[in-house]
Amino acid sequence: MTGYCRRAIAGPTLAALLVAFLQAATLLMAAPAVAATPSGWRVSIDRFARSDLRHPAWGYAHSVRNYQLAKALAASDAVTLDDDVLYAAAMLHDMAAFPAIAKEGVDHADQGALTATAMLRQTDFPQAKIEAVQAAIRTHMFDRKPVGPEATYLHDADALEWLGQIGVVRVIALIDPAGGQPNTMAMVGFLQDRLAKVPGKVLSPAGKAMETVRKAELERFLAGLRRETGEFELLKD
Repeated sequence: MTGYCRRAIAGPTLAALLVAFLQAATLLMAAPAVAATPSGWRVSIDRFARSDLRHPAWGYAHSVRNYQLAKALAASDAVTLDDDVLYAAAMLHDMAAFPAIAKEGVDHADQGALTATAMLRQTDFPQAKIEAVQAAIRTHMFDRKPVGPEATYLHDADALEWLGQIGVVRVIALIDPAGGQPNTMAMVGFLQDRLAKVPGKVLSPAGKAMETVRKAELERFLAGLRRETGEFELLKD
């Protein structure tokens, strides 16, 4: 996601987090610190994501859905995933979509992979698994090529979130209610763009089956909207 669709909410909570927890910049951007307790990294990551990665399209709820959908797709394909790797990657994959963590000129997937790595090193997360988390975050977008089961199923779950009913809800949530950008027509264009680009990028057998269903749902939505608005003319301000 680029341009206006990568715009994120930077509220006081996130700003306070960065002041308190981001370390001095190095080759790896310093990460928000999380309180590590014995076997408590999941609690720490969940608390961080729930409180500070808030956004209607790529915030906490989106991460939870990605985690659950990736697990469901893998189970349907009888593929065993490392749940530590999947959970950490799913919960942190879009963290660099937020302005305070984003780095100008660096894709949010690449910056997120670096920042998540630094973050997990401060916890009791199994350190030998960090490389797999980094790889999964780096390739979670539909136009990248994942390697390994956790990366593949996170990639597919994230791609499927752009289609179907959930894809419509996520994109509509980005519309500026004050009439600025992105407006309704811009978001219709974004849905059309995702409908053109996402299908064919899902890799797993279960993911491909779901892609067919969700693609058809999005096609029906756009066709109905086109019909009810005179070729979208009645959506224009």
